[in-house]
Amino acid sequence: MALQESGEMYLETIYVLSQSHANVRAVDIGEELGYSRPSVSRAMHLLKDEGLVKTDDYGFVVLTEAGKILAKRIYERHTVLTEALKYIGVDDKIASEDACRVEHYISDETFDAIKVFMAGKKKKKK
Repeated sequence: MALQESGEMYLETIYVLSQSHANVRAVDIGEELGYSRPSVSRAMHLLKDEGLVKTDDYGFVVLTEAGKILAKRIYERHTVLTEALKYIGVDDKIASEDACRVEHYISDETFDAIKVFMAGKKKKKK
């Protein structure tokens, strides 16, 4: 399934928030992304239809197993690309912002090559 960039951003945000919050609310997602309540509501509906999120009995947003797998993949792309850009001298903030844009469009082949390269750099660093 091909998810649009905005859907990927929502999944990644839910995943990141769930790492530091016991419960993730739609309002938390909206605040993090700077989106309006109606926009978040529509996105949650679409992601539910795709089987990527659900809400629990208390209305908290939870990633399904499929949603969690996809969100982890997106987040990994963000972190690896950020580290790669920082490695070549890009400022931390700019590296993170640029990685956020690139992570949605980079091919699996290119990402895998960058990931292998960065893993090799980490081993040499130790």
